[in-house]
Amino acid sequence: MSNPDGQHGPPRGPALTVDGVVVENNAVLLIRRRNPPFAGRYALPGGFVDYGETVESAVVREVREETGLEVVIDRLVGVYSDPDRDPRGHTVSITYLVHRRGGTLAGADDADDARFFPFDALPPLAFDHARILADARALLAE
Repeated sequence: MSNPDGQHGPPRGPALTVDGVVVENNAVLLIRRRNPPFAGRYALPGGFVDYGETVESAVVREVREETGLEVVIDRLVGVYSDPDRDPRGHTVSITYLVHRRGGTLAGADDADDARFFPFDALPPLAFDHARILADARALLAE
């Protein structure tokens, strides 16, 4: 039996990812990417959802792994699914506003730096993270 891709076996779909938006004092937490794509560029903390993991658990885990911070989810920012958002292939990111509840800020895992940037002084961003941050700012302004 063929799947919707015309291939045999399970259908191929986009990879599922998460991103966390941490805002404090009108500044957003960004990590500098250690690995390609976009190595050396800043991005929101996030990454791939593990098999068997909820997206909510994944965003908390990814923020902790990359920044050292323990966070709690506040609300959904959006779902970002442009097939060209990641040069490695089609990914879908579920992005959450989260807030710090503990931990010590330090870049780790896939990040070689983690720090807060004022919204009016953001560095060039990886992926579609400028769009995500525009959406997050609009939510925060409501």
